[in-house]
Amino acid sequence: MTKEQKITIYTDGAAKGNPGKAGWGAILFVGEKVIEIGGRTEHATNNQMELTAPIEALKYLRNICVRQDLTQNIEIFSDSKYVILGITEWIFNWQKNNWRNAAKKPVLNRELWEELFELTQGFSIKWNYVKGHNGDKYNDRVDLIATSFAEGCPVELKNAR
Repeated sequence: MTKEQKITIYTDGAAKGNPGKAGWGAILFVGEKVIEIGGRTEHATNNQMELTAPIEALKYLRNICVRQDLTQNIEIFSDSKYVILGITEWIFNWQKNNWRNAAKKPVLNRELWEELFELTQGFSIKWNYVKGHNGDKYNDRVDLIATSFAEGCPVELKNAR
């Protein structure tokens, strides 16, 4: 892989019952490769799965690529404003305020936020919001992956390794 290759990632999370049985999904476009990944847990919230999807996608990238090749042209698409605003805006105040939110209460899902923040360091990532359930084929696909894992009947993943 070369530095000029664009990397695009779509992510989504789902929880049945919220909290309840939960799943996450991601599609990674790395050069010409299309890689789908997903997973599940017995008990989580939707927000936890929305955070888990980009965490797992970034871990996957680290495992398949030489780190210095990943510093450019990464775009992540999510239908979760919670994830996008959290990682691009809110997290800096949370860190300054000893992981307290604007209401002075502990930030929910702190461990996941810290892990996601750590994984983004050294990368140049553009975060994009995509409206969920609105006809975007890749967002629809990651939704299907996440919900199928949450339901315990995962769809077949394309080009998964």
